[in-house]
Amino acid sequence: MKWPIGVLLAVLVLVLLAMWTGRARAAVDERFEALEFKGEDGKTLLYRFVKPAGYDASGSEAHPLVIFLHGAGERGSDNSKQLVHGSDLMLTMAEKHGAFVLVPQCPGGEKWADVDWSAPTHKMPEKPSSSMSLVMQLLGKLEKDFRIEAKRVYVMGLSMGGYGTWDALQRYPEVFAAGVPICGGGDDSGAGQIKAAVWCFHGDKDGAVPVARSRNMVEAVKQAGGNVKYTEYPGCGHNSWSRAFAEPELLEWLFAQKLGE
Repeated sequence: MKWPIGVLLAVLVLVLLAMWTGRARAAVDERFEALEFKGEDGKTLLYRFVKPAGYDASGSEAHPLVIFLHGAGERGSDNSKQLVHGSDLMLTMAEKHGAFVLVPQCPGGEKWADVDWSAPTHKMPEKPSSSMSLVMQLLGKLEKDFRIEAKRVYVMGLSMGGYGTWDALQRYPEVFAAGVPICGGGDDSGAGQIKAAVWCFHGDKDGAVPVARSRNMVEAVKQAGGNVKYTEYPGCGHNSWSRAFAEPELLEWLFAQKLGE
């Protein structure tokens, strides 16, 4: 059977595109060092790590650090999928803003915050999830190994990572200077625990995480006297992170925040 020339050309284009995409993905991945951390309970956390451009280990300058928490679809054990969304933004953080960037990978079946995503509300669990606990233990190690500015540690995340971001901001108010939760949700009854500056994002047509989860948290933080900004995208579905990452003022705002100020 002979294939029409048009079909053959289309197949060739798709093959070449897949090859180019794979190489581009590999090139990005190489910028992030692939590492693993063993926690106090013996469990292992896979993570990617990028240092600030021109980082001098023998110098005296301290640098900010950003923890990026991925969504549910990027869980696993390949130490790569967590770079699918936002890797270009993370490289900009390191190259233009002199930041360390930590990108852990949550194991399959686990969560950054052990809560029901389908529920209209939830209470923050008494203890952090196993994965969140490992992230915070790793942060403690990195603060010993590198010159990290204690007043400029930030957390951001999307979807499952948005829930994790809210959880981290509430659970560790003396650690984070700012947080960027994207299409997630938190415990609005405990919004007063949040001391960090917050810039929250959500799409009003999100079919995975109801936009009310962000609206309620933002209102609760405001009522508690907190420092919060909110951007809601009309007509946008679950992938509001694409538009959030493109916000021209996001990184300038983030790195201007300092703990206690």
